[in-house]
Amino acid sequence: MSGFSPGYVLLEDGTRFEGSICGSLEGGVGEVVFNTAMTGYQEAVTDPSYAGQIITFTYTMIGNYGVSPAAMESSKPHARGVIMREARNGDDAATAEGGWLDWLEANGVWAITGINTRALVRHIRDKGAMRGGIFPGTVDVAYAASQIEAEPNMAGSDFASEVSPTEPIEVAPEEGSGEGMHVVAIDTGIKSSIIEQLTERGCRVTLLPSTATPEDVLGRDPDLIFLANGPGDPAAVDHVVGTIRELVGKRPMVGICLGHQLLCRAVGLETFKLPFGHRGSNHPVKDLETGVIEITSQNHGFAVRGPGGSETIDNDEPVRWDTDFGEAVLSHINLYDRTVEGLRLPDANAMTVQHHPEAGPGPRDSRHLFDRFLELAQKPGSSA
Repeated sequence: MSGFSPGYVLLEDGTRFEGSICGSLEGGVGEVVFNTAMTGYQEAVTDPSYAGQIITFTYTMIGNYGVSPAAMESSKPHARGVIMREARNGDDAATAEGGWLDWLEANGVWAITGINTRALVRHIRDKGAMRGGIFPGTVDVAYAASQIEAEPNMAGSDFASEVSPTEPIEVAPEEGSGEGMHVVAIDTGIKSSIIEQLTERGCRVTLLPSTATPEDVLGRDPDLIFLANGPGDPAAVDHVVGTIRELVGKRPMVGICLGHQLLCRAVGLETFKLPFGHRGSNHPVKDLETGVIEITSQNHGFAVRGPGGSETIDNDEPVRWDTDFGEAVLSHINLYDRTVEGLRLPDANAMTVQHHPEAGPGPRDSRHLFDRFLELAQKPGSSA
């Protein structure tokens, strides 16, 4: 790891925060967002859903337990940069195989420490997530501002196509888990821990590129079609929405995070951009079918509109929408801001959740949902 050098964070509205560069010395731009989790920094940076973004970690110390291959949510980092109050390069944890800052530098991730992250996050909460960048202190502010201005807004950006595989990938069930279902996923940025939850249950998983056609999906004879998480604006990937629309009702279908949003758009519902998104591992969500409140892991900047185009739901009742594929029933609600967290499409044998039941990182309250997902494919007539 090289020594620290002066640097700064600049936001598109001109707000500047001073700090010290502690990752790649190149620096660059992206949408500046924040994550409230206390752990899981490596998982966050390698989550494909963070493509095009710079993560501000709200926890005061990041990097104190090192990095390890087991914490990778994909094959490489996808977040463009990280902003920290106090960065550490510790590797003393039993599972650590290297230091955090060494890993960031080796992987070309922009990083800065010594930032007043409380002030930065309060600014984003007040003004909304916005474009910004991490820059060495030697970079002229006017030049930095021009680089930020040239960065496309997240709204309207298709990052899912960038993180999707170019060829199908087959993943066998875990040894000893038995012969289970065949899950075919349209991979818009799926996390490794999602795949693990499926293979642990004996599923054979096929990951298809986001360019897959309805014929490609059905040609694999899936027991369950899985719509993955991923980055960017769901309204910017109409080609995937069109594919999903052709598949609704033909096989049981499940969507998580971006997949939830894409399925909702495919049946005629709308999405919108949240002011600063939901990113962290402490978000309370109420399951309206059981009445149980679960603490969940989340990472998304867009949400699904409620009935009548509302952005929030006022009560804890399973409200209903009329869709192009029958009735949709609200199944989960976010108790922070009362946004839609999941729904069921009984006529199409489909369901979605906005949060991440696999965690990775975060609490495991919602992992039972994977069993509920697989139950869809066990219903009579589910492969019609």
